Amino acid sequence: MPAPDFVVAGHFVRDVVPGGWELGGTVTFAAVQAHRLGERVGVVTRTAGDLGLDARMAFAQIIDAGSPVTTSFQNTYREGHRKQRVVTRGAPLRPEDVPDDWRAAPIVLVGPVLGEAPADFAAAFSDASLVGVSAQGWLRELDAEGNVRKADWTGAPFWRGADVLFVSDEDLGVDDGRATGVLERWCAEVRIVVMTRSRHGARVCEGGAWGAIEAFPEDEVDPTGAGDTFATAFLIRLHETGDLAEAARFGGAAASVSVGGVGAAAMPERAEIERRMAEHPEVVLRTSSQS
Repeated sequence: MPAPDFVVAGHFVRDVVPGGWELGGTVTFAAVQAHRLGERVGVVTRTAGDLGLDARMAFAQIIDAGSPVTTSFQNTYREGHRKQRVVTRGAPLRPEDVPDDWRAAPIVLVGPVLGEAPADFAAAFSDASLVGVSAQGWLRELDAEGNVRKADWTGAPFWRGADVLFVSDEDLGVDDGRATGVLERWCAEVRIVVMTRSRHGARVCEGGAWGAIEAFPEDEVDPTGAGDTFATAFLIRLHETGDLAEAARFGGAAASVSVGGVGAAAMPERAEIERRMAEHPEVVLRTSSQS
């Protein structure tokens, strides 16, 4: 079987919901979105083999290195805010879990949900790969009751080897003055930094210069996975065109379509993304001097 075009690494998550569970985690949303954009998808993960991935993710090549338990979250919502409690936590990934012939994949997204990838994981891939890293999983910790909360990262740079670093304003804590210093460091050390801002669109830094793009209009039904959708579509379009502004529009349009439905089933096809972009030519990436 040919090696994948798009590799995503992280834990699949069993999200406990009323009446059962749903498949979650960055790898779920990114894999589905990449598949719908025509990519051959590979996933590197660790589970206990109890998620039925052969049926649920039949389109993807999956390297499951195994774990005594599968990562499981219990999610509750109050006044529009999500609270997460970790029920079980799977074994960490290792760079050696990545097959040798996957290390030069054209596009890579490292997307841990709770620090399951070591800080040097992105560096396992070839310099020729376009490597994206989602910061969320490194900016979380657990309290004594197992509830997920924001945390500063004090370890080795998890962005080493990344071409694009993705973070949300919620993960970073935009009301914390320390966020400015963190972003400045990332912009100095990573080629492109993208901070998604939910209904306010995204900010993008390249070469120390910031730009911003507004969110495409949409009646939000379910925001789950929108950031992963944005990151996946952004990376794919950046690889296709090399155009940062085009990638930002494409990622933003994909995310807007996805929040109009529920879960991974709402991940859009390419034609839906292009239609949304055509409907809103005014939504573009603007530099600070244009804002």
